Amino acid sequence: MNVLVAGAHGQVGQHITELLSDSDHETTAMVRAESQVDGMESFGVETVVADLTEDVAHAVAGHDAIVFAAGSGGEDVEGVDRDGAIGMIEAAEAEGVERFVMLSSMNADDPEAGPDELTDYLLAKQAADDRLQESELTYTIVRPGALTDEPATGEIRAARKLDPGEITRADVARTLVTAIDMASTHGETFEILAGDEPIESVLRSPTSE
Repeated sequence: MNVLVAGAHGQVGQHITELLSDSDHETTAMVRAESQVDGMESFGVETVVADLTEDVAHAVAGHDAIVFAAGSGGEDVEGVDRDGAIGMIEAAEAEGVERFVMLSSMNADDPEAGPDELTDYLLAKQAADDRLQESELTYTIVRPGALTDEPATGEIRAARKLDPGEITRADVARTLVTAIDMASTHGETFEILAGDEPIESVLRSPTSE
């Protein structure tokens, strides 16, 4: 499968790109600027430059799947986290991409329940998630809790709704990559946190908890 990683230069995106570089998938890392290309060379993957605030059709074309891990870091939540994500979903529809795995956020289903300082971000993620759910793409939406930089454990818990908690960026990346090939995650939206069951086992029934 030809997989495009949107936001490959980000913290979660680099974990995703590294995992995919060691998989059977052909991988393209999408970065925002030419200055970020050199930083992706160590992963041994193809690289494409595309700005989510502009047309991304050239980046999307020729891929079977997209893992969307891009984010504005709070600098342009409407332009990147909302409109940029929606633009990529629409480009995927137009270019015949079948699979779309979205990195979202806990409380994207209920932005008012999250921290006040994250309301605008969560509203943007909610709009992007809604658009993906309304699309004809084979989607999976993963909503992690607070992200940490601890090493991967390979173990998580998942459910449609969880109490607030934490999870490592590395385990989020592993969850997204594992979900690509798992039909049990098709059409599913769920939250994830650190847990005590192997990721693949959890994803066989990600909303059962």
